Amino acid sequence: MGLLSRRNVLSALFFITVLSQEQFRWVEADHCVWYGQCGESVQVPGSKYNCNYTGPPVPLHPEGYELLTELCPAYDYGNRSLCCDVDQLRTLKGSLQLPLQFLSRCPACFSNLMTLFCELTCSPHQSQFMNATQFNKTSVVEVQYYIGQRFAKAMFNACQDVQAPSSNVKALSLLCGKEAKDCNAVNWIQYMFDINNGQSPFSIIPVFSDAPVSGYIPMNNQTYACTEGLEDGSGPCSCQDCANACGPKPVPPPIPPPWTIFGIDAMTVIMFISYMGFLLTFVGAVLVVWCYRKRTIISEYAPILDTSPPLSLNSDNPDQVNASCSETIGERFENTLRIMFSSWGSFCVRHPSVVILGSVILVLASSGGLVYMRITTDPVELWSSPSSQARQEKDYFDSHFGPFFRTEQLIITTPLTNASIYSPIIGPDISFAPILDKDILHQVLDLQLDIEALVATYEGQNVTLKDICLAPLAPFNDNCTILSVLNYFQNSHDVLDHVIEDEFLVYADYHSHFLYCVSAPATLNDTTPLHDPCLGTFGGPVFPWLALGGYEDTDYNNATALVITFPLLNYLNDTEKLGKALAWEKEFIEFMKNFTNPNLTIAFSAERSIEDEIDRESNSDISTIIISYVIMFIYISLALGHIQSCRRVLVDSKISLGIAGILIVLSSVTASLGIFSYAGIPLTLIVIEVIPFLVLAVGVDNIFIIVQTYQRDERLPHEELHQQIGRILGDVAPSMFLSSFSETVAFFLGALSSMPAVRTFSMFAGLAVFIDFLLQISCFVSLLGLDARRQEANRLDIICCVKLPDSQETKTDGCLFRFFKKIYAPFILKEWVRPIIVAVFVGILSFSIAVVNKVEIGLDQKLSMPDDSYVLEYFGNLSEYLHTGAPVYFVVEDGLNYSSLDDQNVVCGGVGCNNNSLVQQVYEASLISDYSAIAYTPSSWLDDYFDWVKPRSTCCRYYNNTGAFCNASVEDPSCVHCRPMTPSGKQRPVGEDFMRFLPMFLSDNPNVKCGKG
Repeated sequence: MGLLSRRNVLSALFFITVLSQEQFRWVEADHCVWYGQCGESVQVPGSKYNCNYTGPPVPLHPEGYELLTELCPAYDYGNRSLCCDVDQLRTLKGSLQLPLQFLSRCPACFSNLMTLFCELTCSPHQSQFMNATQFNKTSVVEVQYYIGQRFAKAMFNACQDVQAPSSNVKALSLLCGKEAKDCNAVNWIQYMFDINNGQSPFSIIPVFSDAPVSGYIPMNNQTYACTEGLEDGSGPCSCQDCANACGPKPVPPPIPPPWTIFGIDAMTVIMFISYMGFLLTFVGAVLVVWCYRKRTIISEYAPILDTSPPLSLNSDNPDQVNASCSETIGERFENTLRIMFSSWGSFCVRHPSVVILGSVILVLASSGGLVYMRITTDPVELWSSPSSQARQEKDYFDSHFGPFFRTEQLIITTPLTNASIYSPIIGPDISFAPILDKDILHQVLDLQLDIEALVATYEGQNVTLKDICLAPLAPFNDNCTILSVLNYFQNSHDVLDHVIEDEFLVYADYHSHFLYCVSAPATLNDTTPLHDPCLGTFGGPVFPWLALGGYEDTDYNNATALVITFPLLNYLNDTEKLGKALAWEKEFIEFMKNFTNPNLTIAFSAERSIEDEIDRESNSDISTIIISYVIMFIYISLALGHIQSCRRVLVDSKISLGIAGILIVLSSVTASLGIFSYAGIPLTLIVIEVIPFLVLAVGVDNIFIIVQTYQRDERLPHEELHQQIGRILGDVAPSMFLSSFSETVAFFLGALSSMPAVRTFSMFAGLAVFIDFLLQISCFVSLLGLDARRQEANRLDIICCVKLPDSQETKTDGCLFRFFKKIYAPFILKEWVRPIIVAVFVGILSFSIAVVNKVEIGLDQKLSMPDDSYVLEYFGNLSEYLHTGAPVYFVVEDGLNYSSLDDQNVVCGGVGCNNNSLVQQVYEASLISDYSAIAYTPSSWLDDYFDWVKPRSTCCRYYNNTGAFCNASVEDPSCVHCRPMTPSGKQRPVGEDFMRFLPMFLSDNPNVKCGKG
């Protein structure tokens, strides 16, 4: 019994001790940890510490009632006894401005965040979950904040999907000190309370637990899920800001499987079977005809110089088969053409001066239009149809918003291969690629600064980069936008060399700053001992996927290329400003062409580069055209001349006729260019480069037909020269006419194409071919008659005044003519050869049809560049290293009333917007970026405007006495919020309110206190 009694006494004493401790903590629950502000913060100049105070909560001064209702409505009851005064509430409001602007898109998220900070700052029960651990005289410089894990996770879950539309990233990427995907409840709260983030004036150490710790009861207040509405009437978060509010994630349609038969490409199988079927049918038909035919089929057409006259449908041969109606019409049409061309040829030979002079006058008159010639080198004008949807949308965008920025870009690699190793104080070693070596970065920075310092001249005026660059925060910040890794270091050699070290360790240097900035490019200061900013000097973030290349996933430290981009302003109708930009780009290109550095390999391009290279290619092709025409002239002169003997070389040669033929071809080209220039149709370089060769090929063909037919022809008895040439022209000109007419019609049909380059080419080519035909049957025929008279008079070619003695020469056929007449033609007309030729041709046709669906549609811009162009290297590096594509804009045309709530819901993506709104649809497309090619969530000015105009925000204010806009950085008691803290004021602006504050929003620049605008 004695032992039992002693045990009971000890148990009672232990129980009383525990109760005493719990009672002591319960009594302490009613006192504060701090109250009021005193002492300047060492870490954040301008901010103050809170004063040490362990007394009971103090009633709030009535001056702070409105502020309390705005920030912490849960304490707006009774006598409002709190552990904070009005100054602390003002400080709390100021420190929450940036989170407010990014997180208030989701009311539940921001409400939970406000709970976290209201409990920390003002809770009358501070001593339950806060412990002041360090003091500086009367100031609290460090506290422990016990936070429930349930509350922390719920707050994070409600905020993790909230978007920051103006930055195309999630809001936590801007507020967590790292990318949103690497952020969690713990490190987010730790970052917000970290004294090194540049915002927290004193150290707040969060302790996470759901169970009491050392007598402290963690703050575990009620939270709201992002799918829940608030008590003040705010609705649940939108799908864009809350994944749980969305339906099933969109699934891209499956890629259609390849069309196969028995595992083989279907087109190949079908064409193979079709060809085999044709081959069996054809071979069978040939064998049947060969076995059972009764007579030999004789060709209607006799060879040239054959003694038998050619057969005709109009002959009186009784054995001839009766002709059909269409054959009769065809025969009569051919005879009509023969008679017309015969008469015309005879006239041209009899009156050469009239024909030649008339041709020259017409050509000169047509070519006179070249003075109005305009050449188009703009790729958009060349390849984009004015009626196409893309072109119309671009023109609409340019006319309403101005053309997109001009882009000057460098892609820099290095031949060095030695990677460096960074050894942080905490964590494993990290490898850095050679391009990120500090010495290389210094050299790249030197290059970047040299480019910034370039000075061009335009009409006697100096043009610098600052005159034409994009400076989004001008006039308050006139620094140019430069998307470069060096902007993480403020484009400064000193910042790049900034290091915190002692004689034993390096605590932070450019390695740690780089790693921090690529994970949180929008932060004002990193949390390393350096405390250097990551924002660029132009006031915006430099996202790593825009400034680095050649890396895997997010392994930015192993990037193999640096990308530097200089966006310049572009102009639609301002020729002077556009001329300045073009002049600076020209200076930039010349500088880069002459720049050398053995440690850097640079591919570069300017906005004008493609046009410049196309223009340079056309100029360089002039020599190619000249050489081609000279070669063709030599060939024509030698081939046209039917030389009988060495003594008659200069008589039988056709040098002058060859020159005339070449000039006729060129005349047809210039006449075509001139006629369309009269009509105001601009030329393309394709026309200038291709049409001369095309018309030369067609023209030379007709020249050979006319001349060689004349050379092989025998003049009939009592027939004069003009009659002979007329007869020859009557024989060959109908075929030439039908051929040239068909080519002209084919080209003009090509002009129906909507692609400007193809349409222009077809129009110019069709007219040039037809003019060439007209000149050949007129001017060239007259020249042929003159040359024939010269040759018959034994006068030398070119030197017509010199005459050789008369002599008798025997005509002989040329080697090529004899080859085709005696060998080639008889061979392919053999009975066993003809079926083989047909079978091979159909086989090639079948193969072509089988692979036609393998042809890729599109125009690779590399193909338009000269082989020695610097742009080709840039295109190669662009596809190899760059990790981002072109920007995409969704422009809503006229018709919506943005001051109407219903029309707002059709576009916006925030709370209350339609589930099928424009922004929501684009957002859903970004979730399947591999299919849609939309890489990031959309940025909507309308959603930014709604965040900017909220009454809690300091962004939208105006002077109470004048009504003028008051910027968030202005501290003036006469500045009041645009909208009241009432239920209606918290709603989106509509009607007159929407239009009243919109000009203020459009004129406002983002700053530290207001991230919107």
